[in-house]
Amino acid sequence: MDKKLYLYNTLSRKKEEFKPINPGRVGMYVCGPTVYGDAHLGHGRPAITFDLLFRYLQHLDYKVRYVRNITDVGHLTDDGDQGEDKIGKKAKLEQLEPMEVVQRYKLRYQRNMSQLNVLSPSIEPTASGHIIEQIETIKAILDAGYAYESRGSVYFDVEKYAKDHDYGKLSGRKIEDLYSTTRELDGQQEKRSSLDFALWKNASPEHIMRWPSPWGDGFPGWHTECTAMSCKYLGSQFDIHGGGMDLLFPHHEAEIAQSVAAHGHETVNYWMHNNLVTINGQKMGKSLGNFINLDELFEGTHKLLERPYGPMTIRFFILQAHYRSPLDFSNEALQAAEKGMDRLMKATALVSALKASDESTVDVSSLQEKCYAAMNDDLNSPILIAHLFDGVKMINSINDGKASINAADLKILQDLYQQFVYDILGLQGEQQSNESSSDAMDDVMQLLLTLRQDAKTNKDWSTADKIRDELKAMGIEVKDTKDGATWELKN
Repeated sequence: MDKKLYLYNTLSRKKEEFKPINPGRVGMYVCGPTVYGDAHLGHGRPAITFDLLFRYLQHLDYKVRYVRNITDVGHLTDDGDQGEDKIGKKAKLEQLEPMEVVQRYKLRYQRNMSQLNVLSPSIEPTASGHIIEQIETIKAILDAGYAYESRGSVYFDVEKYAKDHDYGKLSGRKIEDLYSTTRELDGQQEKRSSLDFALWKNASPEHIMRWPSPWGDGFPGWHTECTAMSCKYLGSQFDIHGGGMDLLFPHHEAEIAQSVAAHGHETVNYWMHNNLVTINGQKMGKSLGNFINLDELFEGTHKLLERPYGPMTIRFFILQAHYRSPLDFSNEALQAAEKGMDRLMKATALVSALKASDESTVDVSSLQEKCYAAMNDDLNSPILIAHLFDGVKMINSINDGKASINAADLKILQDLYQQFVYDILGLQGEQQSNESSSDAMDDVMQLLLTLRQDAKTNKDWSTADKIRDELKAMGIEVKDTKDGATWELKN
């Protein structure tokens, strides 16, 4: 069976056979969220897209180091190096320390990713935790002559770089065209050209997030973090860099320029970009105010939702479209995804109950080959799902006695659905997910009741009462009995 994997490389604009730099090992870096608000459906798509790739590479027996960053400094309200830091602005509004904002939304993001059954990356670094590495990267770019200092800030010299290299090669933009589309901004006089972007920004007196540097107190530019952190953890040459197509320019274009300037060569072999989630054809995002938080989707609380949709419905909805195709939100599409996933999961559960016969009247090997061919064709998850639904007909026919399968083919079929539905697509039944949450709730409540009983034994009545009262405020009623205590959720 041919298991050669072909991935679409945004840089070459074609599918290429995947050949890792080091046999058997893969280095993958994906741009994660800026944590200044709750994760929305638009955040779910890149997470699930590259989770699919992560899972499939591991299935192909690669040892994968998957790095997904957290942006917690340097991303300004205007991508043109102006405005307030998004984290700092949120901190002022909520009267919190910036790192409190980061911690709050990072934990919520991670919780949402767990609900979507997105595997944790190997490393999840933060920009604020790698200031030294970013300063060293900037020094290297300055030494190479592709950056300059201006009023305590450091800017990348795009014009000078473009004379020696192809700036715009990833996005397909020409530098001459960029001049006409780049608007003048306040503070533009610091730059030699409107195209130049910040590697380090001088911090104004009121700026909260700041660090010492050779150029004065300031903070790194938005693009600098990924160049510094990807090379720290994956080396100066690694296999895959991914993210949403909205990052293609200027973020990823800037990363290529920074890497070439700092290291003398490009660092990434395969650039991959997922398409966007849209609502009525318009990109979903915080800046446009048209986003739906993942919690709102799961709870059905957003005005655009007819009802709640479980995390696995959302995951299946995203996987039903190829990652490079646009995906438009609608209640109808989510409800169709829910029905389709339910049918697939029931058939997957049924596979384990099938009985083997002496001979097979079904072609399991062909189904297996088609499933691998779909995934090897640039992670074509919708085609894979279509083949799995063809297999559902096979499973139902065997179960109804209209077809037969021998023991060897049955083992292949059972492994196929275990591997592709659960391990690669990462699906699990909503009931299974809810049961896991219920088990965790039981464990937490048992711990709290034990702590309360210990407090009562030690005559620490105030602590015992506080636990009971706090739980009551959350809608959980504790009842003392002669055998201990019980609890129940109240509506």
